[in-house]
Amino acid sequence: MPFTPPIAPAWLICEHCDTLYRPVPLRPGESSACLRCGAVLERGRRSTTQQQFALALTAAILFVFANAFPVISISLEGLSNAATLLQSVEALNQGRITPMAAVTGLTIILAPLLQVTLLCWVLGHACLDRVAPGFRLCMRTLEHLRPWSMLEVCLLGILVAIIKLGGMLDVHAGVGLWALAMLTVLLISLGSRQVRYLWRQFEGRLP
Repeated sequence: MPFTPPIAPAWLICEHCDTLYRPVPLRPGESSACLRCGAVLERGRRSTTQQQFALALTAAILFVFANAFPVISISLEGLSNAATLLQSVEALNQGRITPMAAVTGLTIILAPLLQVTLLCWVLGHACLDRVAPGFRLCMRTLEHLRPWSMLEVCLLGILVAIIKLGGMLDVHAGVGLWALAMLTVLLISLGSRQVRYLWRQFEGRLP
């Protein structure tokens, strides 16, 4: 008789070797690792759902700041120029590297925007002890968006540009860059792995 595994929320699946494990309760600071490849399966919750929702709202505010204010400003002999993330994408759209502009816009604007929106959506309903409409789709989308959000790569690239241009021009980090740095840290701490406990919390109420 073929083996039929239980429903998905009753299992933890290693992302690297696809080994199945039953979840075990973890205290804050503890983590479980795959016995086959050693990859981290799950970490104990360090914060409550309310605290995570507050961090998600903070990330939303920082996202607005990161896109509304310049990330870098350059001045030379009285002339100055500044650019936001969107203006940087628009600059890439000029010429033969239009596909690069599309990829950049996806990884540093669209993917983080969707992450922040979905995190606020599912965590906001979880604070009210409710299952968010479209919960399954939202959680799966968060999981698929994780590799596409590359704010840390963007941040590193901007810092390298500031260092290289610093010897030739007067370069200053803008408000947008500081907001981008804090947003990067928040999105890493609020990654899809940190909200997987919601699957088990609402397991019996999912349609």
